[in-house]
Amino acid sequence: MKKTRIWLAAITAVIMLCACGDELDSPVISDDVPTPAPVQTTQPTSTAPEPPGTLLPNIVTEDDSLPPHAGMVRSRLTNEWIESSVANTRPIAVIIPNESAAIPHYSLSEASVIYEANVEGRMSRMMAIYEDWQDLSKIGNVRSLRTYFAYWAFEWDAFIVHYGGPHFINDLIAESTTQHIDGNLSSDSAAFFRDSSRTMPHNGYATGTGLAKVIQQKGYPLSYRGLTDSYHYNFTTKSSPNALTQYGSEAKSATYIDMSGCYPLTRCYFEFNESDGLYYRSQHLSSSTDGPHIDGTNSEQLTFKNILVQYVKYEELSGGYLVFQCHDTTRDGWYFTNGKGIHVNWEKTSDYGATRYYDDYGNEILMNTGKTMVCIVEEGDSFTYR
Repeated sequence: MKKTRIWLAAITAVIMLCACGDELDSPVISDDVPTPAPVQTTQPTSTAPEPPGTLLPNIVTEDDSLPPHAGMVRSRLTNEWIESSVANTRPIAVIIPNESAAIPHYSLSEASVIYEANVEGRMSRMMAIYEDWQDLSKIGNVRSLRTYFAYWAFEWDAFIVHYGGPHFINDLIAESTTQHIDGNLSSDSAAFFRDSSRTMPHNGYATGTGLAKVIQQKGYPLSYRGLTDSYHYNFTTKSSPNALTQYGSEAKSATYIDMSGCYPLTRCYFEFNESDGLYYRSQHLSSSTDGPHIDGTNSEQLTFKNILVQYVKYEELSGGYLVFQCHDTTRDGWYFTNGKGIHVNWEKTSDYGATRYYDDYGNEILMNTGKTMVCIVEEGDSFTYR
């Protein structure tokens, strides 16, 4: 396919970020403690930015107006062309630890959307949303669930794949609409296996065939249940990518994004590759070396077209466990793509409703076709970009 590349002006700027917001409906966290100062952003210079128009040289484009073959449809998760049978099958949301003892991860590069958030002890954990999952032979490793990951999984009507969790998850798991596969349950054991070459608890993995078997045994429908919004992200095509040029100077140069201030034990960062228009993920885990985040299945580095940074109010529960306020409005965030970034605000108003991201003019942001990384950040933490 024909590819063109569009020049992005190189502006060096490193900005420390923090966030604020207001309170919303249940489940909410009280505002008894002061919130940090809001992000300093450029004030809008017009009522609204113009839609993406003429692109400047060096942004990668591709003619994706037609599917590779008949019967393919657009993915709800990435906007890529996929088989209709895959598009009509609910995804899985797999809870994956991210620490030195847990790597390498397997099949992580196959995920369409990945969330990362802190758990207790400032460790981070991931939730990988897989669309085409039934043929994957080794997924994980898999660890325990936290309630906030469940609320983000609900947005995709995903089957939640995990190994147990603290008692805080019990009420949510007991909801009639929550459908999950738990490696600690004997009834679900066919979906999992232990790798004897790894030590517990980092040796539990799931398989696509095993998950499909357990899902069938539990009587869960593979087709979408009509609980979620009709669409999730607001996509544009590869032939008309969003280079954020419509925001002028409000779009900041962001070819390097360092999240170590938010994930001090993961210390992940993203580097923009102008040749393919993707962000490449690396990390410097505690007690490990600094380097690319590699999938153990195919030796590929994790890459993303879109990076969302989402500031979330949180509290610490007993035992150091965290709770995040997933339902909220007017919270801060950032959207990065094609080597640039803009400030955004996000909202989520119901369990199965999608988290929506808006620019400073109130428009829902237009995201580029491809995979998305969602970095969940505790209010008061900071990251840098340049």
